[in-house]
Amino acid sequence: MKRQVDVHQHLWPPALVEELRRRRQPPYLDGWVLHLDGEPPYSVDPADHDLTRRAAQEDGLVLLSLSSPLGIESLAPAEAHGLLDAWHGFAEHLPADYGLWAAPALVEPDLDGLAKTLAHDRIHGLQVPATALTTPSALEALAPVLDIAQQADLPVLVHPGPAAGQASDLPVWWPALTSYVAQQSAAWHSWHVAGRSLLPTLRIAFVALAGLAPLHHERLAQRGGSLGAVDRHVYYETSSYGTQAIDAMSRVVGVDPLVNGSDRPYAEPTDPGLGEALGRAIFVANPHHLLTGGDR
Repeated sequence: MKRQVDVHQHLWPPALVEELRRRRQPPYLDGWVLHLDGEPPYSVDPADHDLTRRAAQEDGLVLLSLSSPLGIESLAPAEAHGLLDAWHGFAEHLPADYGLWAAPALVEPDLDGLAKTLAHDRIHGLQVPATALTTPSALEALAPVLDIAQQADLPVLVHPGPAAGQASDLPVWWPALTSYVAQQSAAWHSWHVAGRSLLPTLRIAFVALAGLAPLHHERLAQRGGSLGAVDRHVYYETSSYGTQAIDAMSRVVGVDPLVNGSDRPYAEPTDPGLGEALGRAIFVANPHHLLTGGDR
């Protein structure tokens, strides 16, 4: 029997924590206080990155994501490589019920090295920041990186990137409801315009229901665009959304593209309460289809 899958959680391995503590420019850790460009210091709870404690909460396969808002992928190569090596090295130390999304260096990407990273049996796909594909031309520039995942028959997860330039007096939830949503929507629209012609067989999932971008299809039509046919290899991860948003998305794109992701520890898993069949699709069948392309 197929297991439940959570395609989106965050947990920092000790090696990554140490690399962040060695830095003196953002992103860096001072003890457990995180410093990012354009955001106030954030006190990290060490318990959130205790693998033993976290594993006790889980039932099924969990895929861990590098925190793209840190901006590691877009650092200069000399800065990015140590951090990315620490992240990918985590694959050697994971319990059986955990896997990783790989993360690319986006400045002078090493495509051969990325292909080798994706070949590791504990790495289930490639994650990219939405800030790297916010226009069709940006997506075209990123296509050689995404094609490495396509060649490996592995999926891509599009995750919000840095939310630089936020004022320090804003509520803590502000980036998640503004910058992150806008990034995901822009990335989805870029894919909608240019993605499938560039990468004809790639399976791609957008975190946070793609910022609800498909729900704007009526406005899209009014402004000269078209939603068109539903792309069976585009998926929508559900983190931070519940019954109303998931139900609304299912009415536009159907049930098959919806995949469970929690964004733990920043949010908790949500059962939309829309019936046993839809629950099994979102938590079991659809994530397995995203990861393998096989039968639901």
